[in-house]
Amino acid sequence: MTPREAVVALLAVGSVAFTGLAAVGLLRLPEVYSRAHAASKADTLGALSAFAAVGVAFGVDSATLKTIFLFVFVLATTPAATHAVVRTAYRAESERGARPVESADSAGDDRGERDD
Repeated sequence: MTPREAVVALLAVGSVAFTGLAAVGLLRLPEVYSRAHAASKADTLGALSAFAAVGVAFGVDSATLKTIFLFVFVLATTPAATHAVVRTAYRAESERGARPVESADSAGDDRGERDD
């Protein structure tokens, strides 16, 4: 096994491991926010490791250039998609029917107001 093949194998194994962790986090974590966090971080790292493995395997080639474009695309779109999912979940309220974090406006409304 050449050093290049070893690096490709290491990156491919890392990709599978990160993607597996994302799947486990998606299945095991209790709420949508935790699931989104696990899926976005680990899945992005898994995809980027796979793209790096392809880049190392092909060397300087047009396939590597396409892989770099995919690398940048994933880096740009995954956080935006995750933010959209979490924002939608926040607006629709959590599964428990209560907002997990009070907004600054609603927290300020209750200060000093007592019905004594």
